[in-house]
Amino acid sequence: MRIVIYYDFQYYYIRKMLRCQWWWKIKIDANKYKTNEVFKFIRQGLDKTQDELAKDIGISKSSIEKYEYGTVNYTFELLVRIAHKYNLKITIEKDN
Repeated sequence: MRIVIYYDFQYYYIRKMLRCQWWWKIKIDANKYKTNEVFKFIRQGLDKTQDELAKDIGISKSSIEKYEYGTVNYTFELLVRIAHKYNLKITIEKDN
């Protein structure tokens, strides 16, 4: 079984009356990384600091640090909260 986290970002850039739009997708195969690495990848992919992510999802910065250093494991509920906040998609796939 494999847990995959998809990012689907849309970014608008307005300069000199021109509107540019970028879309990009990122796929993290969580089975290939340690849980603390996955958490850090998500935060970095969202282009958030530890402090910004903590404020956005209603937890302390020290909790984010502990998740990223691997001293404390985060819950699936926390991943779902992040997914809802940032419009991410979490998929669980069965290996063939």
